[in-house]
Amino acid sequence: GDLEPGEVVYCHPPPGYETTGSDGRTRVCRVVKPVYGMAQAGRRWQRSLFPWLKAWGFQQSHSDPCVFTCNKPINGATQSLTLGCYVDGLFVLYSDDGPDSLYSSFTTALSSR
Repeated sequence: GDLEPGEVVYCHPPPGYETTGSDGRTRVCRVVKPVYGMAQAGRRWQRSLFPWLKAWGFQQSHSDPCVFTCNKPINGATQSLTLGCYVDGLFVLYSDDGPDSLYSSFTTALSSR
């Protein structure tokens, strides 16, 4: 994800870069785009993922905002997905995994996003 408009984030230089400027002051770097491993990166990913999940038909849990459920009728039977998101990882529990299943449709849609 990207930084929010007007948001400014600074970090320490990565290993191998000078940490002290010619004036003797500690250097900092301005973040242009959060990258994997930064504290902000997981939050930015969630900020783009959560609206996509809701648009796809998932309902966000009231007791834990990082847990989503989706139930849809497929071929006359209700199939379900339960998804959990933690920092930058997902886990998915599913009721069916055939080629025409809700799980298959979801993973295809997620891969192409």
